[in-house]
Amino acid sequence: MKLGTAATGAALLAITFTLSACGSSEPTDTAATTAAQPTADAGAAGGKVGIDFPRADSDFWNSYNKYVPQMATELGVDLMPPTNSQNDVAKLVANTQALIGQGAKAIVMAPQDTGAIASTLQTLEGKKIPVVTVDTRPDKGNVYMVVRADNKAYGTKACEFLGEKLGGKGKVVQLMGALSSINGRDRAEAFSACMKEKFPAITVFDEPTEWDGTKAASMLQTRLQQHPDIKGIYMHAGGVHLAPTLQVLKAKGLIVPPEDPKHVFVVSNDGIPQEFEAIRKGEIDATVSQPADLYAKYALFYAKAALDGKTFQPGPTDHDSTIIQLPNGLEDQLPAPLVTKENVDDQALWGNQVK
Repeated sequence: MKLGTAATGAALLAITFTLSACGSSEPTDTAATTAAQPTADAGAAGGKVGIDFPRADSDFWNSYNKYVPQMATELGVDLMPPTNSQNDVAKLVANTQALIGQGAKAIVMAPQDTGAIASTLQTLEGKKIPVVTVDTRPDKGNVYMVVRADNKAYGTKACEFLGEKLGGKGKVVQLMGALSSINGRDRAEAFSACMKEKFPAITVFDEPTEWDGTKAASMLQTRLQQHPDIKGIYMHAGGVHLAPTLQVLKAKGLIVPPEDPKHVFVVSNDGIPQEFEAIRKGEIDATVSQPADLYAKYALFYAKAALDGKTFQPGPTDHDSTIIQLPNGLEDQLPAPLVTKENVDDQALWGNQVK
């Protein structure tokens, strides 16, 4: 998880004119391909950056929320006081309008319902306010940059881990997020496709939890009652699924070492400190570390880059990611490693840096 500069020359075309979002329509005659430096002295055209936090009921998002002001200081971003839409698209729309009214020149958001934000993005585009979305990719509406990891890879990694641990046969529960979210869909579709292709003898029970821990606990409880021979669980989000899942497993006496025949293999997503501790204790077996620190860093970096008049092209970056082309913008897909007992103490993982 290298924290270097933001992009290689192959991925970044730094145009030395200011985007219309910054109030100028007259480009200079010079343009150069350079690597942008995500540091406080990288230069700025000025302008406030507004940010909306998506929720406060998830350990992952609470970690992201804490990283944002730290990264804003590091990058020299003029950050407005954050708003929090509490997983409510109506609040996100209202918060966005408030940020516009308070003078935001670029906005960072993480819409949890990716199909319901198109009109807000259209409004922002009309006002020439660039938008960076974090973790989620809007279904419609143009954005300057999406900062997220490859969520299909999350599902594939979880599938391969469980498939190998179960020896290619048995039953698993997939505690899905919300299928109205691109992340929920990507993880679910990739996990299911991988299971069908690589481990067809494994039965998968899909449970759409809507990112709700209470629903997850109830669904898992029911499945274990119906199928006590379930041997694997894939949680889409440890930040909301970890505690209720462990509660159910403990109540049934299923928190046992991997060599015990009663052991249920559990793989998660997020990479929060609580998951790492659960791995160390043998309560779960793996998680995919979603980079909360890099989400905050590069969301603000790209917001600042938009105000500085920089544009980007698809290709590899120098922070171990790849920028891809979307129908409605670009996406920087950040690395998200699988964490097991073998590498859980790696200090490069953000979950080991949170105090």
